[in-house]
Amino acid sequence: MQYIDTASAGNGGVATASANGGAVAIGDVNSGGNAGSAIGIGDTVGTVAADGGTNANSTTLGISANGGTGIADASGGSYNLAFVS
Repeated sequence: MQYIDTASAGNGGVATASANGGAVAIGDVNSGGNAGSAIGIGDTVGTVAADGGTNANSTTLGISANGGTGIADASGGSYNLAFVS
């Protein structure tokens, strides 16, 4: 019959790490103060037509909350005792 001995010394245990990004708060976003069309028509005689055209305004925001790098360590340490089971 063959016997196998196993020795254990200073198991580090469990290590957890996180790199949560958290929350991002931004203030007021001013996208240029676009007011659309302003049409002024003075004194007229006869038929008058006014067309303000088409107005469009686009604002793009790129916001991130990168957490970076999470580092964990489960070192066993020094001066650990070994035993055979």
